[in-house]
Amino acid sequence: MTSTVPSVPTARTGPTAPTAPTAPTGLSHGDSPTTQLRAVGAESAPGHGGSRGREGEPAAPHLPARVAFRRFWPLARGDRRWLVLICLCVVAAALAETAAILLFSNLTDHALQQGSLSAFWSPAGQWFAVAVLGATVGYTGNSLAVWTAERFVLRLRARVFGHVQDLPPHFFQRHRQGDLVERLTGDVEAIEQMVVSGVVGTVSALFSTVFFATAAFWLRWDLALATFVLAPLFWLAARRFSGRIKAVAREERVADGAITSVVEESLGNIVLTQAYNRKAAEEKRLRREAGAWMRASVAGARMSELYEQLVQVIETLCVLAVIGLGAWEISQDRMTIGQLLAFAAFLGYLYPPIRNLGQLGLTLTAATAGAERLLDILDAEPAVADPPPGAAVAPWRVHGTVEFDQVGFRYPGAEKRTLAGVALTAGPGEFVLITGASGAGKSTVSKLLLRFYDPAEGSVRLDGVPLHSMPLAFLRENVTLLPQETLILHGTLRENIACGRPGATDHEIVQAARDAAAHDFITALPEGYDTRIDPHTAQLSGGQLQRVAIARAMLRNAPVLVLDEPTTGLDALSARQVIGPLRRLMSGRTTITITHDLNLAPDADRILVLDHGRVVENGTHRELLAWGGAYARLHGSQNGTGVSGSGH
Repeated sequence: MTSTVPSVPTARTGPTAPTAPTAPTGLSHGDSPTTQLRAVGAESAPGHGGSRGREGEPAAPHLPARVAFRRFWPLARGDRRWLVLICLCVVAAALAETAAILLFSNLTDHALQQGSLSAFWSPAGQWFAVAVLGATVGYTGNSLAVWTAERFVLRLRARVFGHVQDLPPHFFQRHRQGDLVERLTGDVEAIEQMVVSGVVGTVSALFSTVFFATAAFWLRWDLALATFVLAPLFWLAARRFSGRIKAVAREERVADGAITSVVEESLGNIVLTQAYNRKAAEEKRLRREAGAWMRASVAGARMSELYEQLVQVIETLCVLAVIGLGAWEISQDRMTIGQLLAFAAFLGYLYPPIRNLGQLGLTLTAATAGAERLLDILDAEPAVADPPPGAAVAPWRVHGTVEFDQVGFRYPGAEKRTLAGVALTAGPGEFVLITGASGAGKSTVSKLLLRFYDPAEGSVRLDGVPLHSMPLAFLRENVTLLPQETLILHGTLRENIACGRPGATDHEIVQAARDAAAHDFITALPEGYDTRIDPHTAQLSGGQLQRVAIARAMLRNAPVLVLDEPTTGLDALSARQVIGPLRRLMSGRTTITITHDLNLAPDADRILVLDHGRVVENGTHRELLAWGGAYARLHGSQNGTGVSGSGH
């Protein structure tokens, strides 16, 4: 209630019925446009939804609010019965407020004007009963609204997060990690304001407007008509500001996501920042993004404040007109003081829901920026999918025969093929090493075998069964990847090893660590297996972290093993320390090792040399050295022996 209506604070703070249940995330009658804009703008995530891209990001299409609502409304299916109950509470609370104001008029005209205490008790008791009823439905409605809103947020966040888990690697190369984090947090909250709180707020505003308007007409239809002459100005003001507020909301999201990404990238590469004296450069990057956010935030606040002040001017005009007409009517004995006070109170209750209908439009418009960014994720298609129900092969005991049959592949958006006509076979217990120059397509082999992508030509088979015919979960349970980057989780050493096979016993975890030559240095730590580590821990060396990853792979105990550059980033001593554990890990498994480091090459049953996506040589270590071709040159460049070197 604004300060321009003098009778309303008394009515609100007195023993009246409570206000109608309002939306739990910023759709209440009392919230200013500034508050609502910040709720769906400044606190929501930025990114591709901006009308202008940042750091090469494309601008997102402009999405109408009604289209965005239709896309996300199905996610509220499980809560629609609760939304109905919340709306019933809203209606009951609005009725209670209406009855309370009418009782206030009766109490003023009889008990107060006549100075009769006996005339006080009946309307006072009715007023108190209405207040208790309003408080009950208000508490019920607000509690349910908060619970329902949080359930929707939980469901939407799980939906988006689950979808992200299925997206291919190139999606994450195109999107900054910090921006994706913001989409899973702030943008999800904005969608809740559009779908759940938007519905509740709309119902509350509509019914409150209808009830209060009806009561105002019942009290004095002529004053009510004078009041509603200026009501369309609220809608016109909201329409005037909606486009600008949506643009500012996009800009805030873009800048906010950029800030998050800069901070995350800088902290994640703190060694690079410090070693290259990049402190000033990183601070400049942050200032640039923070400056863009500040400009958008200030512009949004100014527009919202301008809208708020304009609305208050309109309300003041209406109230002054009503008070002037009321004073004239009282002077002519055609109206009582109680009727005028009650009518003024109705105005105090009537204008906020009318204004909120306009503000809801602004809120929904601003929230579409978050919808655009979330749909950018949800509309991204996974590169692979499980076979249709009934088409998947039944699980079997995998032996481990891997076949690439004339496989060709091109990454999405790439001009040239990464692999062309690749053929290889690896049987149970066999060790196949794939090598070649950087960019030859070696790591793509592992991506196809784990089915991050499907080949464009040919097929990849496991025990003679095409990979696309089996469930992804079954495939990945039977193929263990030791990736090029040593993946360490935030948690204890025990948890890091156990994630290879959830549910493993402590004995199995310790045995895997022993086999990986990690048990001794783990037990030497003050907290042993309960020592907490993270990807940037300084407690362990690169070789020790790699042995933790090897222990994880040993615990998984899958029949097929893929090693992608297992010694990359390790010095010569650390590399030698992991060779023994790697050989134990490979024992008895079908092993495909992708590497440019040829220390393991003499142990390989077969070596494939890739060049520009094609297999140019295939043979044993001794055979390929004797041929003096591409493999011999690679081996010679590492050992300084030239193409004729055959020291192994």
